[in-house]
Amino acid sequence: MTTRIAPLTPPYTADIQKNFDVIMPPGIPPLGIFRTVAHNPRVLSRMIQGGLLDKGSISIAERELVILRTCALCQAEYEWGVHVSGFSQKAGFTQEQISDTLSETPTSSYWSDKDMLLLQLVDQLYKTKTVDDGLWSEISVYYADDQLIELIMLAGLYHAVSFIVNACGVQREGFAAAFPDL
Repeated sequence: MTTRIAPLTPPYTADIQKNFDVIMPPGIPPLGIFRTVAHNPRVLSRMIQGGLLDKGSISIAERELVILRTCALCQAEYEWGVHVSGFSQKAGFTQEQISDTLSETPTSSYWSDKDMLLLQLVDQLYKTKTVDDGLWSEISVYYADDQLIELIMLAGLYHAVSFIVNACGVQREGFAAAFPDL
């Protein structure tokens, strides 16, 4: 993949550094995606403010499953790899489960019924841009309205993140997993 918009390099303006300080742990350099989006400080600020990596109404495992599947479907190796390396252990995923997020059809023996519904939710949103009544009925048994909103928004946000990393050619982070390197 060719880099189309090169990530900014230090020194950063005070406004950009302030945004990096919000999203990155102390002492950790900002990720390539943030340094790329920083070409437009307003968009960077809105992106960081609109993120859903805080403690929300769903578990970290549910959040990361939605993110990994969305990024896999969008072929966003950069973001998928960052989340595999940064969150999959905290989410409790096995290597088989991580690999399965890349499968055309996820393997039900790797996932709970509830997880399979999340995978179906992401797949339907990706393929049809909506959720059919049957899946809505099934997933509503497990998730309240506020959680469904969060899950749908999360899939949409990471679809947008995938657009950025793929279209701008953001290069994989040195620490991040690659699609074939599991």
